[in-house]
Amino acid sequence: MRALVFQHIGCEGLGLLGDFFSIRGVSSHPVSLARGEAIPDPTDFDCLVVLGGPMNVYEEERYPFLVPEDRAIRRAVAAGLPYLGFCLGGQLLAKALDAPVTENPVKEIGFDEVALTPAGREDPLFRGVGDPLRVFQWHGDTFTIPAGGVHLASSARCARQAFRHGRAAYALQFHLEVTRSMVEEWLATYATEVAADGVDAPGILAAADRGLALMEDAAGRVFQNFLDVVERGRS
Repeated sequence: MRALVFQHIGCEGLGLLGDFFSIRGVSSHPVSLARGEAIPDPTDFDCLVVLGGPMNVYEEERYPFLVPEDRAIRRAVAAGLPYLGFCLGGQLLAKALDAPVTENPVKEIGFDEVALTPAGREDPLFRGVGDPLRVFQWHGDTFTIPAGGVHLASSARCARQAFRHGRAAYALQFHLEVTRSMVEEWLATYATEVAADGVDAPGILAAADRGLALMEDAAGRVFQNFLDVVERGRS
């Protein structure tokens, strides 16, 4: 199995999902968009994974790579390619489906719980996953559920945490791929944002070990469920 990966910034990589891919024998092909790496045809791969980043989906002038990325995502979705988007990656799926991406009423940063909707509890992506599930959040914007999309998860501070479009295109507003080192690096890389928003960075780090321990089992199940969805599409 071959996974095409769109990466927007060095510190937001595959993390736990990369480890999972290695164990399962999945070959990942990361494309560093900010470095101007060429985007291959996504339909040459078995799935597309789109990671997070500090930019917003509507900042094409500041981040010109968002334009060809949007074209590639639209091509992937039109072809029915399995898609898994984290945070910005989820918002980019919504954008490609012509659903608005707007500012969330509050910014979410840190570990929190996400509750599955009735449709989410029945969806193949969340099969065997506890409800609510512990996740890591870092976002200020949120997506609208696109026409024909299925609302899968919500939280107290963000009503739309996940959706599916078609058989196998998934948008997650939250992160399941983070490791402790990624959390530490994000808090350092985005220190100005953290300070401006009054985020309790020491508190997030103090909660990281327990938060990650609670998250990792759910993450592994979601990752395996996604691979199962991909495999069913190949057969």
